Amino acid sequence: MRSPLLDTPGAVAAEAPDADVAGHYGDPFAEQRAFLAGEAMVDRSNREVVRISGPDRLSWLNDLTSQKLNDLKPGVPTQTLFLDAQGRVEHHLTLVDDGEAVWAHVEPGTSAELVAFLEKMRFMLRVEIADVTGDYAVVSVAEGTPVTPPEGSVVIGGDVLLPRALLADRLGGMALAGLWAYEALRIEDHRPRLGFETDHKTIPHEVGWIGPALHLGKGCYRGQETVARVHNLGHPPRRLVFLHLDGSVDTLPRHGDPVTHDGAEVGFVGSAARHHELGPVALAMVKRTVPVDATLQAGGVAAAQEVVVPPDAGRNVTIDPALRRRIR
Repeated sequence: MRSPLLDTPGAVAAEAPDADVAGHYGDPFAEQRAFLAGEAMVDRSNREVVRISGPDRLSWLNDLTSQKLNDLKPGVPTQTLFLDAQGRVEHHLTLVDDGEAVWAHVEPGTSAELVAFLEKMRFMLRVEIADVTGDYAVVSVAEGTPVTPPEGSVVIGGDVLLPRALLADRLGGMALAGLWAYEALRIEDHRPRLGFETDHKTIPHEVGWIGPALHLGKGCYRGQETVARVHNLGHPPRRLVFLHLDGSVDTLPRHGDPVTHDGAEVGFVGSAARHHELGPVALAMVKRTVPVDATLQAGGVAAAQEVVVPPDAGRNVTIDPALRRRIR
C-alpha cells in the first residue's frame, strides 16, 4: 500500500521490501538528527498490522510463541517470535495489549501467512484474528518523544499505529525522517530485522533475541526444544556482528553480499547504512568460530567487527575443564 507521504516534495522511495515508503526526503543525516531529537517521525506504513481479540488471547499466544504473554499488562510493549518445530524463526512481532486486544506489527508481506497459521490454531478458544493493515499505518518516533497520538491510535513503545486515513497529518505536523535514517539507527542499536539479519536457518540465540523476544523460563511452545538445547548444552552455529565499514569506499554492501575472512566465505551482510556520526555501518551474520578481532570483507568492503552475540553464547552449564578437553 503506497504511502501518501511519498508525494512529499523531495521524497525518494526506499528499496524493496520498503518501496512503498520514503527512504529519505533529501538529507538523510539531518533526518537522523531530527529523529533522535524527537522532532521527526518515520513513516513505516508498509509494515503490516494484526489485531487479536477475545478473552483467551494472551494465554493462547503464550502457548504458541516464545515470549511470556499470559500475564502481559495493558500498555506494556514487547516482542515475540513464532518458531518452527526445529526452533528456526518464522515470524517476529512487536506488540502491545490494550486491555481488549493484542496489536502487533510485522514485516511487509508476512501478515497473510501469520493470520492463516493463527486461524488454524484457534480450535475452540475465544479469540478473533484480523489483518487490519488496510486500516492502520505504523509510524515511529524516538523513544521518549512527547507526542499526542490521535484518537483511535495504538502506541507500542516508540511506534504508533495510526488510523491510516490520518497518516498524511504526520502526528500533528511533525517533520519527516526517511527509512534510511531509521535503519541507520537500528543498525547502531544492534537490533536485527527479520528477513535481513535472518534467513531460513536462523535460531533466536544467533541474533540476540533471547530476552527481548524470548523468555527462557516460560512453558512449552513450538521450537522450545532447540532453544533449551542450545541454551543448556551448546552454542549457536552463527553470531550477529556489528561492522564498521571502510569509509573510503563509495558504495555500501548490499543485503546478502558475502562476508569473507582470509578469502573464505564466513557469512552474509544483513543491513548496511550510513550513520550520521559513525559513518558506514552494517549488521552481518557470521560463523561463530570467526575470531572476534579479525578484519572481514563485507561485499568486498573492509570491515572491523564489534561483538553483538558473543561466540560463547548459549551454553549454560559448568563442565569440569578436564572433562571438556576429553569431549571436544
